[in-house]
This record gives sequence, C-alpha cells and structure tokens, in this order.
Amino acid sequence: MGVLMSPSVLDCDLTRLHDEISRVSDAADMIHLDVMDNHFVPNLTFGLPIVRKVISECSIPADCHLMIDDPERWAPEYAEAGAYSVTFHVEAATDPIRVARDIRAAGARCGVAVKPGTSANAIEDLIPFVDMVLVMTVEPGFGGQSFMADQMAKVSTIRSWVNKSGADIWVQVDGGVGPTTIEQCAEAGANVFVAGSAVYRAPDPAAMVTALRSMAELSSA
Repeated sequence: MGVLMSPSVLDCDLTRLHDEISRVSDAADMIHLDVMDNHFVPNLTFGLPIVRKVISECSIPADCHLMIDDPERWAPEYAEAGAYSVTFHVEAATDPIRVARDIRAAGARCGVAVKPGTSANAIEDLIPFVDMVLVMTVEPGFGGQSFMADQMAKVSTIRSWVNKSGADIWVQVDGGVGPTTIEQCAEAGANVFVAGSAVYRAPDPAAMVTALRSMAELSSA
C-alpha cells in the first residue's frame, strides 16, 4: 500500500483550470475534481462537461468526487468520460451496490464517501464492491475548513475492515489535510490524501505536494 497524493482543485483558480492542474501534475498521482450540484451540498462547482474537458487535456488521472444527488443516474457517466476513479456519497444513493457495480462496469475505480456525521457502519457491507473508501474530515461543500480529528477513529475502523478483506482497497481522506494533519491521517490508516487549500495557497503547489507525500510516507512506514 503506497501513499497517493490527489490535490483538490477546489481552492485553485477555476477560470484557469488546465494551467492550475499543470502546476501539480508532475508531483501528484491524481487530480481531485470536486463535483458539487448545490443540492446534496450547498455549493456549485462544475459538472460532466468540464470534467470531460479536463480528462481530454490533462495527462494526470482524474479522481472525481461526486457531491451530488442521484448518483445512480450520473456516476457511471463520469466513468464513461474517462475518469480513473469515481466516488459517490453513500448518503445520496438509494442503491449503492448498483452504483458501485455500474461505475466499475464503465471502466473506473469505484469509491464510496461518508460525511463526518455518517457512521462507518453505513459502508461496511459495501467493502467488497468498492476500490476506495473516502472519509470526509470536514463537512463537504467548501474548501479551507478546519480538520476534524475525531474522524480518525472512523479511518482506523475502515482500515481494519479493508485489511481483513484482503482486497486492494484504498482509504482516502479529504478536508483540512495539510502539514499539521497529514501525519495523523497516515497513522490512522489512510493512504490517499486530498489536499486543496494547503496545496494551492502555498507559494509552490508542487513542492507542497512533495512535502506532504514525504510526511505521510514517514508516518505510514
């Protein structure tokens, strides 16, 4: 299980999205695309047309986090568009197993996400059907929020289930991840790290991605 870095574009200049992604593409493993519909979360970012454009123009794989209603309808289309990983929220799905199967059938890795207020138990039965579990360490919707350290117990629980399964399932954290928090995320069992404001508010975003990776690797060794 290696450390993977997936910087989020939520805090970058979205009017220059291609250029902003290029600033971190040599240092990151994926680019985290936050898709918000102003229904499931109280914010609006971008949707499928923009994601298609990013995928067609950028060499770095797309890690799509769908903070949207009706993932049954929309999630497979992001996989069909060429996303490397597509994550939906268990709270938004009426049939999460179907969503997971459809994402995989469309050619992408499948992730399932849980909000801070959602118990890990909500996704335990989904472990055999997904390739990644995303634990939100802030309330989804806006960048720059304070990290919720109490979510580390959830990360540890999910990591134990993943290890017991024997499958190659990643554990991702998203929200408030930066130099002062990434080590505890790695110690709890996360191996995929989403950092937005910590990366794009740094003078050198690529250097920050590299520094965060080193911190996580030391803590997970």
